[in-house]
Amino acid sequence: MNYFDFYAIPESFNPDQAFLKKKFYELSKQYHPDFYANEDEAKQQEILELSTLNNKAYQTLSNPNKRLEYILRLHELVFEGAKPQLPADFLMEMMDINERLMEVDNAAELGHITAEVLAVESDIDEGLSALTNDYEQLDDTAKESRLNDIANIYYRQKYLLRIKESLNTFASRF
Repeated sequence: MNYFDFYAIPESFNPDQAFLKKKFYELSKQYHPDFYANEDEAKQQEILELSTLNNKAYQTLSNPNKRLEYILRLHELVFEGAKPQLPADFLMEMMDINERLMEVDNAAELGHITAEVLAVESDIDEGLSALTNDYEQLDDTAKESRLNDIANIYYRQKYLLRIKESLNTFASRF
């Protein structure tokens, strides 16, 4: 079941967190297995599944990164083994950073590269925020187009995460 449908809220990259928490606790009470201990096996299993669904829905929708990936998966824009076509300028910039990272020989150089990576990350985050802030107000055609742009940013974030992991590895040398 779609987590947004389960919580009876519209699909959103920025759902009301207070409402999510309230709904989670409400459904946790409603579907708590202890209240159904005297029911038959089928009913107990159904309640256990609903309780599990509630937990998974809350864990996903309350976490911005998980929520982003979840929405993109719902629209079949993200899947295992995907080989996204990232923009050439982004790939060239990442290749340049990687090459400089492989040749770094002191903490000061590493600091400059780290600052550059954090600036790229900040730009990506700002772009993502701009694309997701008014998503709920768009019509279906505009949402589809916007989701493709958001997926592009998602894959950039994933790529950048690998660069940041390399930075952490190199940081331990100094």
